[in-house]
Amino acid sequence: MRTLRTPSDRFAGLPDFDYEPRYGTVADGDGGSLRMAHVEAGPADGPPVLLLHGEPSWSYLYRKMLPVLADAGLRAIAADLVGFGRSDKPLETADHSYVRHVEWVRAYAFDVLDLREATLVGQDWGGLIGLRLVAENEDRFARIVAANTGLPTGDHPMPDIWWQFREAVTQAPALDIGRFVQSGCTTTLSDEVRAAYDAPFPEESYKAAARAMPMLVPTSPDDPATKANRAAWQVLARSDLPLLCAFSDRDPITGPMAPILRRVMQGASGREHPTITGAGHFLQEDAGEQLAEEIVRFIRAT
Repeated sequence: MRTLRTPSDRFAGLPDFDYEPRYGTVADGDGGSLRMAHVEAGPADGPPVLLLHGEPSWSYLYRKMLPVLADAGLRAIAADLVGFGRSDKPLETADHSYVRHVEWVRAYAFDVLDLREATLVGQDWGGLIGLRLVAENEDRFARIVAANTGLPTGDHPMPDIWWQFREAVTQAPALDIGRFVQSGCTTTLSDEVRAAYDAPFPEESYKAAARAMPMLVPTSPDDPATKANRAAWQVLARSDLPLLCAFSDRDPITGPMAPILRRVMQGASGREHPTITGAGHFLQEDAGEQLAEEIVRFIRAT
């Protein structure tokens, strides 16, 4: 597998993100290895919170949440998915598959970081990967926070706006990552913040993962990932792991998933689930501090 690694100077001087990167190596599934990255805040012996971002962002998305979680005594770990942030970037879109991304995060979280009793926080693809990870490794987790995410099986149609997003990502001659993040926010990002979202991608060859991810979402029952996602639903539906749905009120893509998760998941039953008002798809950007405070309350209550 041929890969690229973003030069470190691309990450110099990013606004509000002076965390020291940490690295580990996982097998790439093709006979080689990949370097993955994360940043963390809070006490090293604090209860771990694994923060997984989505498409096409990176761990920078969690910069407003890391201090809040750390101040609460939690070990907040914001990882970069393979193909994003400081993690290595396979050159070919064909190198990316749903099952590979689940395995890469599993290997990093457990084989490298040895996380136990972790709280998963997953948004967008961070939930698509993270919910699978929990279902397949339930004994490693203490609780789940689902934020603007889901676990599609292809049995139900995706909304039109999602198909428009997929077409825009896969067909655009050049991907403007900062613009795509901005389109999922209700707040206006500064030029410096948009540049920070662009930082991992010096040129188009670095964006294979960003182009591949929309194609990996199951949209039909015969998708390669459908069987595993159905199995994950069955595990999570009966799991007694506490689950918090913390969705925003202005995300037309994932919004309909919130009531389904609350109704189907045993761990969500009998719990008050917050709605983050005034926030878009990237609610960490629009209301990161509020989301982090909800997570702290949830962890303390469970």
